[in-house]
Amino acid sequence: MVKLTNTFRRLVLPLATAALLAGTTASQAADTIKIGILHSLSGTMAISETTLKDTMLMLIDEQNKKGGLLGKKLEAVVVDPASNWPLFAEKARELIQKNKVSAVFGCWTSVSRKSVLPVFEELNSLLFYPVQYEGEESSRNVFYTGAAPNQQAIPAVEYLMSADGGAAKRWVLLGTDYVYPRTTNKILRAFLHTKGVKDSDIMEKYTPFGHSDWQTIVADVKKFSSGGKKTAVVSTINGDANVPFYKELGNQGIKAEDIPVVAFSVGEEELSGIDTKPLVGHLAAWNYFMSADVPENKAFIKKWISYIKDKKRVTNDPMEAHYIGFQMWVQAVKQAGSTNVDAVRQAMYGQRVKSLTGTVAEMLPNHHLTKPVLIGEIQANGQFETVWKTSGPVAGDAWSDFLPESKKLTANWKYPWVCGNCVKPKYN
Repeated sequence: MVKLTNTFRRLVLPLATAALLAGTTASQAADTIKIGILHSLSGTMAISETTLKDTMLMLIDEQNKKGGLLGKKLEAVVVDPASNWPLFAEKARELIQKNKVSAVFGCWTSVSRKSVLPVFEELNSLLFYPVQYEGEESSRNVFYTGAAPNQQAIPAVEYLMSADGGAAKRWVLLGTDYVYPRTTNKILRAFLHTKGVKDSDIMEKYTPFGHSDWQTIVADVKKFSSGGKKTAVVSTINGDANVPFYKELGNQGIKAEDIPVVAFSVGEEELSGIDTKPLVGHLAAWNYFMSADVPENKAFIKKWISYIKDKKRVTNDPMEAHYIGFQMWVQAVKQAGSTNVDAVRQAMYGQRVKSLTGTVAEMLPNHHLTKPVLIGEIQANGQFETVWKTSGPVAGDAWSDFLPESKKLTANWKYPWVCGNCVKPKYN
């Protein structure tokens, strides 16, 4: 009997203690709901992504002051993929498997999103992606809270073709050499063909990330525009390469009235480090500008300045996309009564949030938002003045109508209802 007792103590009690400690650890881990933040804080994309990390920290802090979520505090888990695209996938796996985050908010470039996509699909986790992109992708594990091409690129080119936009006839497509610019320009070239524009009236040029010597390329743009037809530049240049690009425009005296530039990846944050006086009148197409004169935006800016403690810090479109995506995620978790991925994903459909432009954003079954389209002119103070906008929100379309292989495709996810402790929603 004594021998059995000793054996019991030697073998069973340590196992019971380990189980108890494991249970305690699991309980402690469950005391917070972890949110992954996957944005570059160093490297070429830090100029754009660091602010998005700060935005998420502010939103999480604000939610915690409201009492958290499901009776628990939210905990931010921040990693730095350092503008290194393979490292994005490694950090995403770390967030999901090691840190056990309930959702991830992150990425900027499409190459970083493409890098992490297999990880999110393999591990069945959710990514909220806040930046305009090229479309031609549909994943049940990604909510695309930035603009699709029909919510930015196509309307911007249509505007430049109009009398109000200068009636451009020739086109320069300048981009950073990766998937977003190349695919967006493939769509734009196909669109321009439908408007009768010939390939001889389209100049297309790509440069690497961090490109700094723009003298020859800008000179080539001036030469291309000298053929007697009104020329416009469509810029899908990303990251810190925009700083020397815009400086060179000023150096070579390219004014908006002569050769307007419309940018898809330059907002208030990117302009904050540039002398914008020579750039007045050049354009950007987004779904939000800091200058939006509505109560929701004024309140957001006030909170941002108070949180960041720097009156010079600006807001921008991807920040609003994170704001909308985060609010929708919170609403979906409350509705599901759980952070279970399948339940939250189902509850996301039909979520509505008042945007910072005063419109209502709705999450569609194709994982895209309804968003207004705005075109703004750069002002001397680094802000944008809206010169054109749609009459209301536009539904995001993942698949371009201008590419034969895409125009018949849809992304309309439907699942059997899955939830934890929830009430099935009533969609408006």
